[in-house]
Amino acid sequence: MFNIVLYQPEIPPNTGNIIRLCANTGCRLHLIKPLGFDLSDKQLRRAGLDYHEWAEVKSYESMQTFNDSLSQNVDSAISVYALSTKGRQFYHQAAFNAGDYLVFGPETRGLPDDYLLSLENNRVLRLPMRENSRSLNLSNTVAIVTYEALRQNQFIDFK
Repeated sequence: MFNIVLYQPEIPPNTGNIIRLCANTGCRLHLIKPLGFDLSDKQLRRAGLDYHEWAEVKSYESMQTFNDSLSQNVDSAISVYALSTKGRQFYHQAAFNAGDYLVFGPETRGLPDDYLLSLENNRVLRLPMRENSRSLNLSNTVAIVTYEALRQNQFIDFK
């Protein structure tokens, strides 16, 4: 349904939780290397790798490799949204469509500025937070945005 992209994730339990989220929602997970852990990491397995057989997970060697794949395999009706504390638009103001890509940065530094600048302003989204707050946990942020995208699409394919 949707594509979740993690750019250089660092914390195994976050990625494990997101694998579990993907298994339960039908979203595809794209991991952009380098990863801050090995995919066989014990913490990753405990958090969600046992769901790996029910989640579609693909890895890319770099952001460039991911972008090249995207440009070759995605039609113009698909949008790419990046989530960042630097976004000017709240996530719920976007009009998500099935197949869209939701891109999230690493836990300690977020997405690179050059990547954010390569997107239209309305494609860089943020979660509302109190002033002077740090960002939310990565797996929580992914879950919030994913379920908003699913809600906007009337939870198609769900009971």
